Amino acid sequence: MTSITTTNLLERIAEHYPSLSPSAQTIANYLQKNPLAVITQSTALLAENTNTSKATVSRFFRQLGFASHQEAKLALDTLREEGVPLARSSTNTPMLDSELNNVNSTFSNIDDNQLNTIARELITSRQVHIIGFRNGFPLALHLRQQLKQIRANVHLLPQPGQTLSEDIIDISPKDIVILFGFRRRIQRFNVLLDQLTQQRVVLITDPTGQQYRDKVNHLLVCHVGNDAPFDSYAAPMSLLSCLCNVSYSLLGDKAVERVESIRDSYNEMNELAPSAQ
Repeated sequence: MTSITTTNLLERIAEHYPSLSPSAQTIANYLQKNPLAVITQSTALLAENTNTSKATVSRFFRQLGFASHQEAKLALDTLREEGVPLARSSTNTPMLDSELNNVNSTFSNIDDNQLNTIARELITSRQVHIIGFRNGFPLALHLRQQLKQIRANVHLLPQPGQTLSEDIIDISPKDIVILFGFRRRIQRFNVLLDQLTQQRVVLITDPTGQQYRDKVNHLLVCHVGNDAPFDSYAAPMSLLSCLCNVSYSLLGDKAVERVESIRDSYNEMNELAPSAQ
């Protein structure tokens, strides 16, 4: 069984439409308006919503070339594994359990020594360059904000409205690059990695990013999937918290001094609202 997209499904429906019975055409009309119902609805519910029968729904999918409705559902369900926001029909796991499972699965496969090594590189590198696209951008922005409180020369790339080439050319082997690359990555993600072969790169990704292991110095795999429509980024955020806290500990007094200097600047510029009494 090969995976299909909603576009492929609609093409199949259009191709077979003239040969369908009136009842099957009713199902086709419904799915052309609601293609994701293949995943989110049971055979019985599809039959109810189209005023047909379960047998007619099953026969309809066989006419499209599937062995059953279930096979069509499984073919489309692979889209969720690619990060497409779809609700699975069997969303039975409590939300908190899913979040905790992602965090536990992430940290059970990351060695403390690896975290300490990366943290040490974060504080000793000449500069830190953080690159994040799509869902990786808010993570990159958060990491930059945390690291800036304990060390200088932390940069977020690319700058708004800009391309990467002008900045990549200035990255030195003495620098470190933190790259976020979660599923549904930009098309030229592989090309970007090829441009960073002379730099130290930490890739923070989901399990599908393991294909890039040989192109980076450190690979940190976070679990983000669940049965809900949208991926969860609780595990990546927890990982960033750990990296920043370990970096803070390794810096010791230097981190404390910088935090105090920034706090003094906040007060002098009156940037932050007073803490609640």
